[in-house]
Amino acid sequence: MAARGTIGRVIVLLILIALLSAGGVLWFDYLGIIESRQVFSPLYSLLNIKTRTGVSTLPGEPGDLDSDRLAKRLESVELRSQELTAREEQLDRKEGEILQMSQELEDRLVSVEERERTFSEIMRQTDDRTANVRKIAEYINGMPPKNAVENLIAMDDQDVIDILRMADIVAAEAGRGSSVAYWFSLMPPERAAEIQRKMANKPITLQ
Repeated sequence: MAARGTIGRVIVLLILIALLSAGGVLWFDYLGIIESRQVFSPLYSLLNIKTRTGVSTLPGEPGDLDSDRLAKRLESVELRSQELTAREEQLDRKEGEILQMSQELEDRLVSVEERERTFSEIMRQTDDRTANVRKIAEYINGMPPKNAVENLIAMDDQDVIDILRMADIVAAEAGRGSSVAYWFSLMPPERAAEIQRKMANKPITLQ
């Protein structure tokens, strides 16, 4: 008798546990925590309980809250991905603009440096030429006038002009009269006239 009573209590407890489990599953399904409507749909119909509905992510598939949450998360991820793509494209454009500006600045710097080197070379050459012309003018001043004119005639017009002008400067610095006018008188008239014309038309600078 005691054994039958124990078995009966076990059976009752098992039935009670099954009922409680089924009730818990039904309640969780009703709340949308778990998915069990397909299993308990006949019981829903018998008890006249409406199954929960939602927006389906696939055509023809009954919707549910899990699908809604998943769809919203996917939508959020897609929007975030589009935002990141737009930012990446914007950064690429800015990087391209910065690289272009950097290249332009580098080209300008190279151009400025080249002009500085060119200017320095011109100044050096000018200084060298001025020093050379002064030495030649001093040598010419120390020669007999006839020899001085022969040397001048053998040069091109621009060199003659620079030397004659330097000879005037050297004579003025020494406090004596210049021999330039006398040298002109010893030159062939046509050559003297041509040199004088160029001296009158050109600034007093060495090239």
